Amino acid sequence: MTAERKWVVLAAAGSVLLMLGALAFQHIGGMPPCKLCIWQRWPHVIAIGIGVAAFALPGRGLPLVGALAALATSGIGLYHTGVERGWWEGPASCSSSGVSGLSADDLFEQVMSAPLVRCDEVPWALFGLSMASWNAILALALATVWLKAARATGTA
Repeated sequence: MTAERKWVVLAAAGSVLLMLGALAFQHIGGMPPCKLCIWQRWPHVIAIGIGVAAFALPGRGLPLVGALAALATSGIGLYHTGVERGWWEGPASCSSSGVSGLSADDLFEQVMSAPLVRCDEVPWALFGLSMASWNAILALALATVWLKAARATGTA
């Protein structure tokens, strides 16, 4: 197996493991994902597909696209972390909002139409970092692995 393929397999396997972890938290741990959690999953799925394609078609520059996918999920994870920590507001469809100036009927309607899973709450943390934070960090590491694969192809 070439050096490029080894790096590609490692990078794609990292996305597979992160996806399996997310699905385990969802289906075994009973923690349904919020909207931003779902957004973080898509680049991993794309990276897995790129890994399969790059393994089948080595030397095509696909590892650079894999790095972009990993950077995309890392960026979404950083954004989600900021929403969780209150650094900025998240999408209105999955974050809390103020109740001042609302009538009782408006407040009731807001509560009844609110999503079940909010993006600005942390359902699980390890060493003070949420799942979104860990995804951002680990995906950044995967981007580095993808870049090593690209370097091995001579495209980076």
